[in-house]
Amino acid sequence: MLKPVEKSLLDLLVKKGILSQAQAQKVVMETQAMPEEVSSYLIRTGLASEDDILSAFAENLDLDVIQLRDTAVDKAVIEKVPVKLAGYYKFMPVRIENKILTLAVSNPLDIKVQDEIRSHLGFSPKIVLASSNDIQDALKKYYGLAAETIDRILTREPGRKSSAGTSVQEKVEDLEKRSEDASVINLVNQIILEACRKRATDIHIEPYREKVRFRYRIDGVLVDANLPPEIKHFLLPILSRIKIMSNLSIVEKRLPQDGSAVVKTKEQTVDLRVSTIPTPRGESMVIRILPSKVMLFSLEKLGLMPANVKTFRELIKKPHGIIFVTGPTGSGKTTTLYACLNEISSSERKIITIEDPIEYEMEGITQIQVNSKVELDFARGLRSILRHDPDIIMVGEVRDLETAETAIRTALTGHLVFSTLHTNDAASGITRLIEMGVEPYLVSSSVEAFVAQRLVRIICSGCKEEVKNPLLELKKEICESLKIDSEDKVKVYQGKGCERCNYTGFYGRTAIYEILTVSDAVRAAILEKRQAEYIKRLAMQQGMITLRQDGWRKVIEGTTTPAEVMNVTSKEDHSLLEEVADKKSVSQSGTVEPEAPVLTGEVFLRKVSKDILSAKNEYNSRIYARVPQKIQIRYRIFYAENNEPDALTIKGDEFEHSTVTRDISAGGLLFISSRPVPMGTILDLKIQLGEAEEYIDCLSRVCRVEEDELTNMFNIAAYYLDISSADRVKISEFVKVKLIEKQGMPS
Repeated sequence: MLKPVEKSLLDLLVKKGILSQAQAQKVVMETQAMPEEVSSYLIRTGLASEDDILSAFAENLDLDVIQLRDTAVDKAVIEKVPVKLAGYYKFMPVRIENKILTLAVSNPLDIKVQDEIRSHLGFSPKIVLASSNDIQDALKKYYGLAAETIDRILTREPGRKSSAGTSVQEKVEDLEKRSEDASVINLVNQIILEACRKRATDIHIEPYREKVRFRYRIDGVLVDANLPPEIKHFLLPILSRIKIMSNLSIVEKRLPQDGSAVVKTKEQTVDLRVSTIPTPRGESMVIRILPSKVMLFSLEKLGLMPANVKTFRELIKKPHGIIFVTGPTGSGKTTTLYACLNEISSSERKIITIEDPIEYEMEGITQIQVNSKVELDFARGLRSILRHDPDIIMVGEVRDLETAETAIRTALTGHLVFSTLHTNDAASGITRLIEMGVEPYLVSSSVEAFVAQRLVRIICSGCKEEVKNPLLELKKEICESLKIDSEDKVKVYQGKGCERCNYTGFYGRTAIYEILTVSDAVRAAILEKRQAEYIKRLAMQQGMITLRQDGWRKVIEGTTTPAEVMNVTSKEDHSLLEEVADKKSVSQSGTVEPEAPVLTGEVFLRKVSKDILSAKNEYNSRIYARVPQKIQIRYRIFYAENNEPDALTIKGDEFEHSTVTRDISAGGLLFISSRPVPMGTILDLKIQLGEAEEYIDCLSRVCRVEEDELTNMFNIAAYYLDISSADRVKISEFVKVKLIEKQGMPS
């Protein structure tokens, strides 16, 4: 029997011409035979859209339609309406005014349900309409992911919360029993499904004292998963459930473990790579999410510019030689290699890879997994591969001399080899091989190219906007780097932040590249064991586009932002290239090569009081408030020139470096550098606060240097020396404002 509101809905849809009379009668017959609401049936069968139904309800019942995504809900409202009630009746509380509770629903609630809300909550309900997807998203946003599931488990097992502080050690039987609980399985599925929907590549589960942190890595950046605090009561069953899925031991908690699992969503099947490590508060787990089938990118979709695509295709079609792709962990090297293999794969060629681990399975390619337990490493696997008569070989990573020499000799015997190295740029790949112990003549005769790459986030197309007044010095640097004659041609874009990109301003990632082909001049430099910086300048003079130049191109195209480029690249001094190869010189070995570049340019001198060098280290003493904030800075390294009784003359080098800070205070700052800066070094700092047009200029001194092994970058801490009181106050006020913003408090 149809409810009156449902009969009115069908009549109005027929009146509007959305349904015919025959279709309406069929809907009545179908819904009477099954326990399904008329609105759900219409949407499921495609007879009417949700917008049509909401419009009909609004017209028929004189109700308002609201956009929940644009509606802010006060925390007090959420606290007064239990999630189990909102989730069960599928409504979202919006506001409370004078004992009237405004509820957003997709299907108007009948009188009995409204009476139940009155009796349970003590409020008179006022109904407004919203789409079902908006209601589900709002429930996740304000109550937390899987809040309803957690509430149901806690209601059914009230003892679980009180036992949360007990020892981590529990019986195996209890863990297995809990992990097989249907509600815990559902909870784990919701966490993984939400990660897939948000395009996350990793899920991080981190236990701490009295809480558990869940984070998703989206577009290379970690963001907190919106889970209720009660999730801490379910750490053990969640870990046990994931371990069982991944064929790991649920008993072992003292040693790291690695496993894998396959799960399905409506859209795709994904592989999970699970890794655990022991911590004082329990096991920490990382789940890597990989598509079960490789996404076969073309070279153009990787982010390569047309000129680089042409160079790349010429390289991968060579009959023999080695192509090295360099970059830190997580820079997309594997994806680039798979795209290369996909480009040249054919039924006439035998392609074998040896990887650790195999990221994606590729059809038509033989793939080998490194296994340390049976002593199958890269070098041993590579020797065995040669007995299978391959045409093309991919070595996941060159880590040692044996692997490097085997790969090089394989290339010399007529094979095309692809591999990776962990270096900061393309030229550093040469020095890394020589430092491993590979003879320079082997490098120069076998390697065809070194390709460096980094990943930068793409500006969200849904909220992309032009930056009206970008920094003048930034535009000057882009013009100098790309040889653009007018600064007016440089336009900078950013993402404002929207629902599509989760208010980050970015959606997806692309790569920037630096391709160093081994020419005759570069081979001569390799044989002479020239430094990486010299080889890089030589390649730039011959037309190589550097990582930063490729990044600037993507900035003015509107693909990414300047901050993304500066985070992963270092500035080059293009003025030094004009004099690189005008003259020739003969080395001791008799090889004719370009003369080393002469460092020319303006000399920077400054006379300072010796007293400032004994200034207190106010960065490490933490007497000032500090805020984690990315601020654009420039710095120049100064050296002592001569000493006077009360003064010191210092001389600055010709290079001015551009980077961003990790944190800043009125006493000092921590910034990112692609290379270490010796402790005690004096720096001339220029600090850009927010959108201010002027820099704060002061001297500073390096007090700490830390290496980040994951990114191959360095964190440099420095404290101010001769900063003025006015500038220190500016920084202090800036820090206070940023701390208030991050804490979410009203200013």
